[in-house]
Amino acid sequence: MRRWLLGLALAALGAPLMTGEAAAQARDLTLERLFASPDLAGATPRKLALSPDGKFVTLLRNRADEKERFDLWAMDTRTGQWRMLVDSKKLGSGAALSEAEKMQRERARIGGTKGIVSYGWSADSQSILVPLEGELYLARLDGQVRKLAAAAGPKLNAVISPAGRFASYVQDQNLVVMDLARGAPKRVTEDGANTVHWGEAEFVAQEEMDRSTGYWWARDDSRVAVERFDEAPVGVVTRAAIGAEGTSIYQQRYPKAGTPNALVELYVMAPDGGARVKVDLGIETDIYLARVDWSRDGKTLYVQRQNRDQTRLDILAVDPATGKSSVLFSEKSGAKSWVNLSNALTPLDDGSLIWWSERDGHGHLYRFARGKWAQLTKGDWEVTPDVVGVDQAAGRVFFLGNKDNVLERHLYAVSYRKPEAVTRLTEAGWWNGAVMDPAGTRAIVTRSNPDQPSQVYLADASGKRIAWVNENAVTAADHPYNPYLASHRERSFGTIKGPDGTLLHWEMVTPAREPGKRYPVLFQHYGGPHSQTVSKAWGGALQQYIVDRGYIWFQIDNRGSANRGKAYEDAIWHAMGSVEVEDQVAGASYLKTLDFVDPAKIVTYGWSYGGYMTLKLLEAAPGVFAAGVAGAPVSKWELYDTHYTERYMGDPTKVAKAYERADTITKAAKISDPLLIIHGMADDNVVLEHSTAMTATLQQQKVPFEMMLYPGQTHRVGGPGISEHLWNTILGFLDRQTGTPKP
Repeated sequence: MRRWLLGLALAALGAPLMTGEAAAQARDLTLERLFASPDLAGATPRKLALSPDGKFVTLLRNRADEKERFDLWAMDTRTGQWRMLVDSKKLGSGAALSEAEKMQRERARIGGTKGIVSYGWSADSQSILVPLEGELYLARLDGQVRKLAAAAGPKLNAVISPAGRFASYVQDQNLVVMDLARGAPKRVTEDGANTVHWGEAEFVAQEEMDRSTGYWWARDDSRVAVERFDEAPVGVVTRAAIGAEGTSIYQQRYPKAGTPNALVELYVMAPDGGARVKVDLGIETDIYLARVDWSRDGKTLYVQRQNRDQTRLDILAVDPATGKSSVLFSEKSGAKSWVNLSNALTPLDDGSLIWWSERDGHGHLYRFARGKWAQLTKGDWEVTPDVVGVDQAAGRVFFLGNKDNVLERHLYAVSYRKPEAVTRLTEAGWWNGAVMDPAGTRAIVTRSNPDQPSQVYLADASGKRIAWVNENAVTAADHPYNPYLASHRERSFGTIKGPDGTLLHWEMVTPAREPGKRYPVLFQHYGGPHSQTVSKAWGGALQQYIVDRGYIWFQIDNRGSANRGKAYEDAIWHAMGSVEVEDQVAGASYLKTLDFVDPAKIVTYGWSYGGYMTLKLLEAAPGVFAAGVAGAPVSKWELYDTHYTERYMGDPTKVAKAYERADTITKAAKISDPLLIIHGMADDNVVLEHSTAMTATLQQQKVPFEMMLYPGQTHRVGGPGISEHLWNTILGFLDRQTGTPKP
């Protein structure tokens, strides 16, 4: 881990200025170009996968002439040859998305994408199921594409069953199963309608629990576990999706903190819906269905049941023939803490399980076998709460973590039979992601660093690169970002000590500095839990554009954020808007000690939790910032959803004082610095009510502010024309407050 002392950080920030010759060769980066096609980051493939036999790499690749549209491509790993398997423009009907599809995409953060957004391999590695604009297609590697006979209309959560006999999906709130040999779809649940849903994940599961589906196939296709939930107890929020051409009114079931959740049940049934049994989830109904997994032999269903307070997570072993369950083991939080969920549970052929836990204060992997635990990784570092792959022949498990550097993420491997040395499989200096084939013998590695956008390569189990999937080198003459390399400014990293002595990591990009000149700072922040913003990943060309305009770009990770241990995160328990604000103010104070920073021109910007942080910062530290921008801000935590809010803040009906301290409404009159509030008028996550409540209070308190609303936009304001307008608005406002000349 590289840690910078103040003197070293200042030396790094005083790097040699760009030469006049290099500056003359640099092309000016504009907002218009920033959001145009092709994407300045180069090709940005999504949904990377290896075929079950490991012979093909598949991905969704966006078009150079339409960066929002994705098609399905495949690479033969034996020859390196690429081919387009499904052209979304040729097959697509152009049908508009249903409201259910739009909201599911919003939950998955893929709104605005055109073309293909998901697909699934068949078990024999010969065909791929592709949902596209309300239809289902079966694409073969020889180029044939067959449209499956199914009822017209939107289809959610479409998959091929593990053994390849069936295609399944949710339509009209019921699960539909299609026998691929016979081609006849059958609705296998009956009462999905109104508030009852089968095979879907409820709102908080999608938004806050990282669970997007509500049904799970056994590996041999003999049974399917299906969630049934009823939203009747959930309060109704009238959501007005205000667009440019009118307003659509939706009665949305939205579980605000302290109010009832959906009632969740789980059933196991045959593929035709028969032989149905209800799973015993216990006598308490106010629970969360966190995860569902099948054992390798299909004889046990593993169900993760989380209590409403999120202080206990029970792993149930269920007999799928009877639905009877027993607690296999449990995770319990310490005092003033909670239990984080993971996607790491991995059943092995021998009946043992790979598991992730923070029981020793850090996220690490364990093996549970015959009632006994073996810790596979340990130390003052974090394993990402997932398992990338398992090679059962070699007895190795692959995972991502930050063992070598908290600012980097690497692919590692460790033996689960004799857990001794942990082996790093990726090159130092990068932020990596990875997926593997089912046998754990090959990996697709995605990596980036501050000076190189995302690259993708195929590797063997030792980490050796076999072939580039997407080299995407910015040094290549035809890379979209190449014309701007001459003016690209390097990112610097360092640390300061927070108010309680905790080490806080920051990152900064500065303009080509002139001796004696002081620069304004755009201080960006998020500040919320389950997020690390300071890292050695590609930060995007927007940072560079901001620096081109004459700003220093800066951000710092505060207590409460991720990947520094459980105690670091637990600092916000029942105290949102406290230590995060203290640490961010400490970051601003540090900036004011630098001789190239104009201390009177530090402006702050954040979105979502970051928008909330902007409001809290301006309330807590008037005069520290010259201005603030709050995008889609939470203003009152009682208005936000149950699973997220109660995890950190508890039940507002029981700890009202904690919520009062955390909200921004009661202290709105303390805001004296210039403020811009931005919100999408169709936001169903941080609903518009947060901003309207805040603005009403500001008006009542005679506090001046500016506001920009975006009709039809959801929580992620953006898209053609909109992104450019958004950032012109933000930077125009900040330029006025800092006296920065418009470029």
